[in-house]
Amino acid sequence: MELVVLQLTLFVLAVFLGVELINKVPPTLHTPLMSGTNAISGITLVGAVLAAGSGADRLVQVFGFVAVVLATINVVGGFQVTNRMLAMFKRKT
Repeated sequence: MELVVLQLTLFVLAVFLGVELINKVPPTLHTPLMSGTNAISGITLVGAVLAAGSGADRLVQVFGFVAVVLATINVVGGFQVTNRMLAMFKRKT
């Protein structure tokens, strides 16, 4: 029970910290921040694939599959946003 409370507390603190950090980023830094987030999401995707493919409990496999889907959406969407923002700086021909 103590471990669950510790993990829940850590998760809540991470959410608050993430919201505060993202809200403080100026608009000019959103593209580099998105690129860094894509790298982190790629690492999350690898961990999710390992969890989904493990021979562990069925619940672990289901959560791993959900994590794979969500991390994939995040990575693809992040690259699309980054590509769109970088296209804004290209010279018109």
